[in-house]
Amino acid sequence: MENQFFIDSDYLSPEARMKKHQLENDPSSRKSHMEYMPGMERIESDVCKNVMAQMRAFDYSQYTAQDVKAALEHETCSIEDFKALLSPAAEPFLEPMAQRAALETSKHFGNTVYFFTPLYIANYCENYCVYCGFNCYNHIHRMKLTMEQVEHEMKVIADSGMEEILILTGESRSQSDVQYIGEACKLARKYFRMVGLEIYPVNVEEYRYLHACGADYVTVFQETYDTDKYEQLHLMGHKRVWPYRFDAQERALMGGMRGVAFSALLGLSDFRKDALASALHVYYLQRKYPHAEMSLSCPRLRPIINNDKINPLDVHEKQLCQILCAYRIFLPFVGITVSSRESAEFRNGIVKIAATKVSAGVSTGIGDHERKYSGKEPDGAHGDEQFEIDDSRSLEKMYRDIAGEGLQPVLNDYLYV
Repeated sequence: MENQFFIDSDYLSPEARMKKHQLENDPSSRKSHMEYMPGMERIESDVCKNVMAQMRAFDYSQYTAQDVKAALEHETCSIEDFKALLSPAAEPFLEPMAQRAALETSKHFGNTVYFFTPLYIANYCENYCVYCGFNCYNHIHRMKLTMEQVEHEMKVIADSGMEEILILTGESRSQSDVQYIGEACKLARKYFRMVGLEIYPVNVEEYRYLHACGADYVTVFQETYDTDKYEQLHLMGHKRVWPYRFDAQERALMGGMRGVAFSALLGLSDFRKDALASALHVYYLQRKYPHAEMSLSCPRLRPIINNDKINPLDVHEKQLCQILCAYRIFLPFVGITVSSRESAEFRNGIVKIAATKVSAGVSTGIGDHERKYSGKEPDGAHGDEQFEIDDSRSLEKMYRDIAGEGLQPVLNDYLYV
């Protein structure tokens, strides 16, 4: 495993330093990443088997320019066509791929671009994921907002005109239990018409409870579908259990959530295989739950606090654009989100081609929106960010920029009756 991911441990106690060193250097000290922990619900599903069989069989070096041309000529994009569009052979065809993707986006979404903003309400975490700024061994300012603070942050965001919010926590049941998250959802419903969650995976009945509290959809990043690399990067905590995380979206749908979102963190492993698996995860679940709204994200690694060596690995903007175009051609009905991890220039361009949703007015810190939106320093302390963003535009600035591209910014189009 690459040493560049590890974080300086000088500040740790001797016991913690020893435990961290053991986890990093002695694989036998880690629990199996394929074994469920107590309390984790198992569901009967063949989605994982189908996705992994396709991913393991994917040899992208075998595809040719002729395969790519054929894929672009087909009215409906098959799985084999999608594989061709993800292959290196498709790189010279980025322009026709973009044209086809733009056509599909226009057909299914018109010229609209949806806006949302994330709200981090806690950054405590019980996992050791070596690439994440929130990981339990990283020496950062930890904070959990009170409900009064949560409501204040939400009011600041809502006053800007935003109507959709994504609530996030670090992955710590002890600090951010399901009831705490549920109370935040109830508050969010007072201020926003659309409420999403990006939290640790939970069981079906817990998703049902969160939906009853006001959550509309759930986002879960699988991080990487490469189980061997996943084992190397997730050394401790509930997140280490790969199959429980994989089935999270299906459990959310079983719990009544209206929509689910998927992603790999591009740059952790072979990005072409991770992109294939992410899209096929959507593809197979859509066939089981045709009523559900599905969406894809495409984040790349970003630098994190206390480690400036974390950068996207071999995933450049042209390759990211190729993935997004391939996603759109293969899954024309799926929402595609491009986050503030990417530059303003890239996001302004990709919304004209494949993306349908962007974040605006983003802060990945805790209790930081008042400073972000008004320049006023918050009354209390705030918690450190999960990662560095690239595009820091306000909602107002993004709205003007997107409209200037000839597109229609949309804050919300849901009606509750």
